Parts: sequence; C-alpha cells; structure tokens
Amino acid sequence: MEKITFRPEGEEPVEFYVLEQTRIGGHNYILVTDVEEGDGDALILKDMSQDGEEESIYDVVSDDEELEAVSGVFADMLEDIDLI
Repeated sequence: MEKITFRPEGEEPVEFYVLEQTRIGGHNYILVTDVEEGDGDALILKDMSQDGEEESIYDVVSDDEELEAVSGVFADMLEDIDLI
C-alpha cells in the first residue's frame, strides 16, 4: 500500500495510506486511511491542482452529493471494504 505525506501549511506533516484512486469528471480522487491495516478513519480527497503543476493540492471532499457519488465509485472498486 502506498504511503503519502501531506504537508499542510503551518501544521505538522500527516501520513496517509492510499487505498484506491480514480478520475471522475476530470478530477482525480484518492481514498486514504490513517492506518496501514485494520479499522481506521478514511477520507476521500480531491486533487485541486491545475494540469502541469509539480505538486498536487488535495482537499477533503465535504459536499454531500459529491461525497456520495465518489464513495459509491470507491465502494464498487473495493467490494471487500466497508466505507461506512
């Protein structure tokens, strides 16, 4: 499982494990968790960077409709994982 480090401005770096990634409507999304194995918290992050940028900028998906749609895609991709 790929491990990535986020460096929020003015905060300590945070590490996540990438469970899956997808592209929907021209945007990249990643499903991440805070633990490598077992039950942990999961987040869906949307890549907000522009094409050609060297580093990606991710925001937590918080819009209810977008979250429901993207989590449905991830649920289909990861049939053995419960996203609730």
